Amino acid sequence: MRLKAWLYALFLLGTPYDSAAQQLLTVRVTDIPHTHAGEPIYITGNFNRWNPAEESMVLQRHTDGSYGIRVLLEDVPSDRLEFKFTRGDWHTSECTAEGRLEGPRLAMLDRDTTIVCQIEGWRDDFPPSTASPNVHLLDSAWYIPQLDRHRKIWIYLPEDYATSGKRYPVLYMHDGQHLFDEATSRGRIGPIEWGVDEVIDTAAEKCIVVAINHQTDYKDRVPEFYFRPNEEYPEVEGPRYLQFIVETLKPYIDSHYRTLPSKAHTGLAGSSLGGLITLYGGLAYPDVFGTLGVFSPSIWLDHGNIEQELTTLTNIQNIHTQRYYFYAGMSENRLKPDSTFVHMHDDVQRAMGLLKKAAAPQLKLSVREDGRHGALYWREAFPAFYDWFITGTRKHVQ
Repeated sequence: MRLKAWLYALFLLGTPYDSAAQQLLTVRVTDIPHTHAGEPIYITGNFNRWNPAEESMVLQRHTDGSYGIRVLLEDVPSDRLEFKFTRGDWHTSECTAEGRLEGPRLAMLDRDTTIVCQIEGWRDDFPPSTASPNVHLLDSAWYIPQLDRHRKIWIYLPEDYATSGKRYPVLYMHDGQHLFDEATSRGRIGPIEWGVDEVIDTAAEKCIVVAINHQTDYKDRVPEFYFRPNEEYPEVEGPRYLQFIVETLKPYIDSHYRTLPSKAHTGLAGSSLGGLITLYGGLAYPDVFGTLGVFSPSIWLDHGNIEQELTTLTNIQNIHTQRYYFYAGMSENRLKPDSTFVHMHDDVQRAMGLLKKAAAPQLKLSVREDGRHGALYWREAFPAFYDWFITGTRKHVQ
């Protein structure tokens, strides 16, 4: 969606426009929190690449206390409008009255579209951390010998861990910054976290979660999550990253915490490139990981390597006894490096077909009709995956 940076205050409601391709968006905010009076309010969305502080997107204040803006959009595809309000950055984003961030507001655009909104709260008026008390910092700078670098790692322990005497399944997850806490999360539409801790806090059956942060710079995250070299990344680090989890991290967790260390009670999960390395992790270590949570895997970036992997599998017997949970959104569409356009759910279904043909493990596919690529959708998909993970571990009580 492209914006042709025309901005009109509400008092210009009569301004004409001629092009049939143009769409006039009018937004009114009739109620806002009483805090931060006088500070500018911005609108941001999929019409301006989610810039939270674009100066042309400041709402105008009116004598009745409401705010408003008119934006002339041109060449807008027939699609839904996604937008949010901020006061200039994501830490000052709008939120619920309870202080939680939610997904974007949605509206269908017509030639003239008027939207009336109320803002319940501002995120920076609430405590920055949303992490459960059951989330603990395992190490702020864990040394990864396989990669010769340090990394922050988190651990979620069930509330009754100290007193129950029980042993628990373990779920290893990538991108730890985005799993538990809005204070450490960041994303295209704001710092929306997965809510993994809240899901397990309220679940009848608990597990331990070990969450590994990705590298601070997103560009450094990429080679760690590639398993096979490609033209863009002739040297990749995915095999050594997985080796760290299997040969260094998991032995430590199993020796220092009351875990159920068997394959049947050990899971690996991640999204996007983290979903891709999760899929490779299952195939490379089928004797270690019994359940794989593969959320929106970036197969489209893998230059056909995963398809090649799935057609040349070894250790078929161990893969056959694994369980793979795939999630994909019907609106996760991407431009590939070769300039062709792909639907990511098609990639997922093709990979599942190859995996079924090669080894026939237990497969589960969750598809969301309006699902797009981002933490908002993975957060909403995680509870069903967690139930499926726990159901699988329940069949192998130790």
